Amino acid sequence: MRENMLEAEGLTKRFGTTQALAGLDLAAPTGSILGLLGPNGAGKTTALRILTTLALPDSGRARVAGYDVVRDPAAVRRNIGVAAQSATLDETLTGRQNLLMIGQLSRMRRTDARARAEELLHTFELMDAAGRVIKGYSGGMRRRLDLAASMMSRPPVLFLDEPTMGLDPKGRYCVWSVIRALVDEGVTVLLTTQYLDEADQLADRIAVIDHGRVIAEGTTTELKRLTGGARLEARLMSPDQAALEALRPHVEGPFQVSEDGRHLRASVRTTAGLVTRVVRALDAAGVELEELAVHQPSLDDVFMRLTGAVPEAPAGAASNHGAGKPELEE
Repeated sequence: MRENMLEAEGLTKRFGTTQALAGLDLAAPTGSILGLLGPNGAGKTTALRILTTLALPDSGRARVAGYDVVRDPAAVRRNIGVAAQSATLDETLTGRQNLLMIGQLSRMRRTDARARAEELLHTFELMDAAGRVIKGYSGGMRRRLDLAASMMSRPPVLFLDEPTMGLDPKGRYCVWSVIRALVDEGVTVLLTTQYLDEADQLADRIAVIDHGRVIAEGTTTELKRLTGGARLEARLMSPDQAALEALRPHVEGPFQVSEDGRHLRASVRTTAGLVTRVVRALDAAGVELEELAVHQPSLDDVFMRLTGAVPEAPAGAASNHGAGKPELEE
């Protein structure tokens, strides 16, 4: 069994009358990605601040890379990399100079820092802009450089807060590839993201938090089972009561019927040939079908069922690569 590189037990934190954390428990084994999801104000930012030694818990304990975040914060900081939502780059320096400065602050040998900087500039496709002052970088270029900076000292634990916010699809896939490669090398990652497909693609396990505590945890497959499985959706040419009787043997649970009686929805157990059997049953009953589909559960479904909230879509998310809204929290 792999050792946990990140663990929290019973973390609490209050800001005045606001209970930001109410007994938060988290664990991430070595070489894994833990996705942290939750609506705005759920406690994600507060949890990250405590785990990265930027805030103290009121009670509970947390260890990162084997060190207690309260008793040995300096050791924790030596073993983590952090890419926060707000970039921490020096706009008066070039991209290369920023990475070398991070290497110097991390007490890397000069030759090692130079080699690592060149490696990361190449990995994040920033070589052409490496000698430019980052004041002239686009938002996506700054984000990639900030992620590179968090990886300069090869930390065993990475905290990535909305890592692909503001990146185009190519940039997102580049970052995903880098994260997967790091995990293959044994790095442990705590990931927060508003792109639920990103958590679906990357996270080994996901913790959904709300009101300062974990309300569900598991693999994406385990969490999707909480929604009741796949659902069948049929759109009829016209309302027809015979459709319900024809479909009943093929569904599980009650039907949801639209006000106009043309749209039917019900949970189903996905099996080979299901759609063919349903079409034949409706045809045999004389029901005229306009459209039929079987939808597999998504993390969006899980999120809405567990929290009662629609996932917060980053600005520009219709194109799947816009900049995210800052999380409003304590």
